[in-house]
Amino acid sequence: MRKRSIIWLVIIVVIFGAAVYFGMTGFQIGVYRMRPLYEQVNLGLDLTGGGYVVYQAEKGDLSDDDFAAKMKTTIAVLRDRLDSKGYTEATVVQQGSDRIRIEIPNKEEDQQAVFEAIGKPSKLEFKDANGKLWITGDMVKSAQAVMLSDTREIVVQLEFNDEGGKLFGDMTAEAYANKTNINIYVDDVLISSASVKDGAIYGGRAIISGGGSGGFTQEEAENLAVGISSGALPLNLKELELRTISASLGEDALSSSLFAGMIGIIVLFVFMLAYYRLPGLMADIALAVYMFIILLLLAAIPAIQLTLPGIAGIILSVGMAVDANVIIFERFKEELATGKTLRAALNAGFHKAMSTIIDSNITTIIAAIVIAVFGVGTVKGFGYTLIMGIVVSMFTALVVTRALMKLAINLNIKNLKLYTSRKIAPEKSLKGGE
Repeated sequence: MRKRSIIWLVIIVVIFGAAVYFGMTGFQIGVYRMRPLYEQVNLGLDLTGGGYVVYQAEKGDLSDDDFAAKMKTTIAVLRDRLDSKGYTEATVVQQGSDRIRIEIPNKEEDQQAVFEAIGKPSKLEFKDANGKLWITGDMVKSAQAVMLSDTREIVVQLEFNDEGGKLFGDMTAEAYANKTNINIYVDDVLISSASVKDGAIYGGRAIISGGGSGGFTQEEAENLAVGISSGALPLNLKELELRTISASLGEDALSSSLFAGMIGIIVLFVFMLAYYRLPGLMADIALAVYMFIILLLLAAIPAIQLTLPGIAGIILSVGMAVDANVIIFERFKEELATGKTLRAALNAGFHKAMSTIIDSNITTIIAAIVIAVFGVGTVKGFGYTLIMGIVVSMFTALVVTRALMKLAINLNIKNLKLYTSRKIAPEKSLKGGE
């Protein structure tokens, strides 16, 4: 058994060491390249710098259900609008019942670009030649530049909702009969004036082609599509707050937070090793596994952005992981003091500590879920990382630490001073492998 345990120990060390090395340095196989894990972590606004804006939607005479539905549509339109301008890492979230917060993490670009992307949304209107308003932005579902497969012509493809599709059909029928144009306005500025070539267009879909023999260029079509999309908002939004955060402030906060967290973890490592000896060493290794898993999850889950409160959630969960190990080792020492064998004391200690650990962690997870669901802004990041950290800490404490302790016992390490400073019952002897 001792020989087998040595083999397993070598295998575990090699696998974990290779995972940490390649995870921190990255690797490349052919055309596939994996960046280091820390480069793949999505950092929040408070760490990277950037800007945020908070809007309040005007409810008007809408019912609660209609207003809630239009809020969802408005958020989706704003999301598409930001994506079309290249701000794919921006976040658009609803705050309360009538507010929308847009955050754009931004390290390198000029802050003015952030303002242009999250500035006041536009008002989109389709009018006829006489100035009559037919269609508003809430009736336009999408506008995008596409290339027709048969003619290879670049056009702008429009899609309307049911109400907008019917009105667009009636509008094009009238324009075709009168040989007049359909005018598209954004904030009362004319961005397109198109004629109707082949009669009324019903069905909720239409295309706008460029005039002249050349038609639209790709850039012209994309600009027109973005202009239409930027105005397709079901609700009027009032700007409440607009701020920027410098990238240097975020970088300083990140480096300071990581330094503080590292100092705390080192102190924990030293304490566990000094006070609990060999079990403390096993706990330190389990904590190292915990930190690597957390980094792996942060890099693998794009939906989680690491913020300053998020770092606090991770550090708090580290403390809870240590707390779980403390409970386990104290129970283990109590069982050893009664004269039980190492293996029996380990099994009894884990069994008695498990219910306490699970109960304390479950109550904390419930609180973290409430924070993640009902919190706003960076508070959600605290809830997300706390949930993730607690789950991983329970795994490392109840599975990894236990496996490492069993491995140490199977290696026939029986020196009592390596496990506890307590006295063993004199009438019983300590037996490592039983």
